[in-house]
Amino acid sequence: MSGEVLIDAVLLSIISQLRPGADLSRITLPTFILEPKSMLERITNFMQTPETLLPLSTIDDPTERFISVVRFYLSGWHIKPAGVKKPLNPCLGEFYTCYWNFPNNTQAYYISEQTSHHPPKSSYFYMAPEHHIRIDGTLKPRSRFLGNSAASMMEGIAVLRILNRGGPGGEKYLLTQPNMYVRGILFGKMKYELGDHSYVKSPELDLTADIEFKTKGYFTGSYDAIGGYIRKESTGENLYELSGKWNEEMWIKNLVTGQRELLFDATHAQATPPSVRPIEEQEERETRRLWKPVVSALLKRDQQVATDEKFKIETRQREEAKARELDGVEWKPRFFREMTADEEDSDLDFIIKTTVDGTTPEEQKKQILAIQPIFPGALWNNKYPIPPYHPHAAGTGEDCSLVNLADDAPAPTSESDPLAELANAQGIPALIPTSAGIAPAGRIGDNVGLDNMKCLDARLPQPKGAGSAQMENISLLDQDDGLVNVKK
Repeated sequence: MSGEVLIDAVLLSIISQLRPGADLSRITLPTFILEPKSMLERITNFMQTPETLLPLSTIDDPTERFISVVRFYLSGWHIKPAGVKKPLNPCLGEFYTCYWNFPNNTQAYYISEQTSHHPPKSSYFYMAPEHHIRIDGTLKPRSRFLGNSAASMMEGIAVLRILNRGGPGGEKYLLTQPNMYVRGILFGKMKYELGDHSYVKSPELDLTADIEFKTKGYFTGSYDAIGGYIRKESTGENLYELSGKWNEEMWIKNLVTGQRELLFDATHAQATPPSVRPIEEQEERETRRLWKPVVSALLKRDQQVATDEKFKIETRQREEAKARELDGVEWKPRFFREMTADEEDSDLDFIIKTTVDGTTPEEQKKQILAIQPIFPGALWNNKYPIPPYHPHAAGTGEDCSLVNLADDAPAPTSESDPLAELANAQGIPALIPTSAGIAPAGRIGDNVGLDNMKCLDARLPQPKGAGSAQMENISLLDQDDGLVNVKK
């Protein structure tokens, strides 16, 4: 099938699924409109202008500091692929880590994970310890078909903290995102636009930037324009006016003095992309390893292979979801935890599990690097060897929660469990399968840990002596993210 015929066939299939208002997250989109990058990685576009982000902690004047946060906020929207491209939808449990090396020998770190699939939620953590900058966020896109247009409603917030300013926890800024529109998906020329209002708020400084990303009208207006005001929240007084285009020059005008200054020039800005560990060092669910076959095909413009490989990943994800449902397994994120309604900034939904509260940048870096390998050659940290699932045995009323190794519970020892000894001898995690997932050997009761044990990893030597006959003809299959599907 030629490329043109394939594209026509896929488009006809997509059109047949579309109704105005339809949820596009449940519709398979053609690969030729996909960006060869997962949403977890695309979020880092937001952090790729360090010249606007890192100096924030050095600005003493509160109003100038707020304006600089607005400058940073507006500086990354021009970073996007050519044409109209949609990032790959992350799989549940997919994660992506990266880092930046800056010229002054300082660094920044980024950890993200897909914490929910329906509805989609991408949670992330960014920190530049020496620069006293921390960002926590959860992006919750909702896609809708609008006739000849498609919209991604970019719900969710980001919380930026300047840690050496303000009170305990730093000076806080709340940021939302504009929505994204694609025009002309069925007829006419396809065009990407940002639209609607977003804001930057600082409760401590009593300042809010209300920014409108303007979409072009049928007869009036222009593409890519922005407008808005910075106001004092308590009085509603407008202090500054914002104008320009998010992919060209943006301006700020002092409404008291009338002075107008260039806020940011996107036409001459250079993005600073992060560095990532080599794919051969990554785990199966790390973004670049997971999507490598799809991305390779997209870069070669081989739409057939890209479609086939993407279908394999999506099929596996559906099968895993079905298996979890049958086994009564409640999926939990690996690096992030769900926030409770009474917590500060609970609108984030999820936040990094690890407490990063070191009193010095060196201590903070140690806490971050203990979460998961970020640098090339870093050893795997078994603090989070499996997602902390919390299954419940059907019909028993018992809580069969698996042990969460993120808690400070003692690890299993060879003295307490021969299976752990065998696993340690092979240099692999000591895990055993159960009817509801896998768990560290010796950490849960025999009635739960071995109830439906049909197999054992072939990498383990067969134990000798009493009980070895019970483990004959055993093989472990399809182990993935703490869930074991036993093939009988």
